[in-house]
Amino acid sequence: MPGASGRVLVVDDNKVIRQLIRVNLELEGFEVVTAADGAEALDIVEQVGPDAVTLDVVMPRLDGLRTAARLRNDPRTRELPLVIVSACTQYEVESGLEVGVDAFLAKPFEPAELVAVVRGLVQQRHDGSLKKDVRSLKTDVREQAGRGQR
Repeated sequence: MPGASGRVLVVDDNKVIRQLIRVNLELEGFEVVTAADGAEALDIVEQVGPDAVTLDVVMPRLDGLRTAARLRNDPRTRELPLVIVSACTQYEVESGLEVGVDAFLAKPFEPAELVAVVRGLVQQRHDGSLKKDVRSLKTDVREQAGRGQR
């Protein structure tokens, strides 16, 4: 029973990871578009108008954190839900929170967790409630990141 479906842009320089994320989201009813780096993602965002974006951090040309910052600085994409799917080091989490990332998912991730995070953010965006819940989500992420560090 698919929940909130929508269009998701998956950005990762690793083709296998892009396909893994794509398949898991498509099985749950999402339409998925992919990009190999942040520069390509910025072009695609304008073309397809996704409901959420998953971003790897370490990528050629334009990394995930700088991509997130550019999306947040553009009035057309300022409210677009952003999920970092990466190693989620302390630096990545802190930098991601600074630029306005909405959620973090550490690699290797559980497919069900990926789907739940993306579905939740897309549903909140459709409900217009994303900004109300981001503060508590960021608090949860900080706590999880603190527990997951060495």
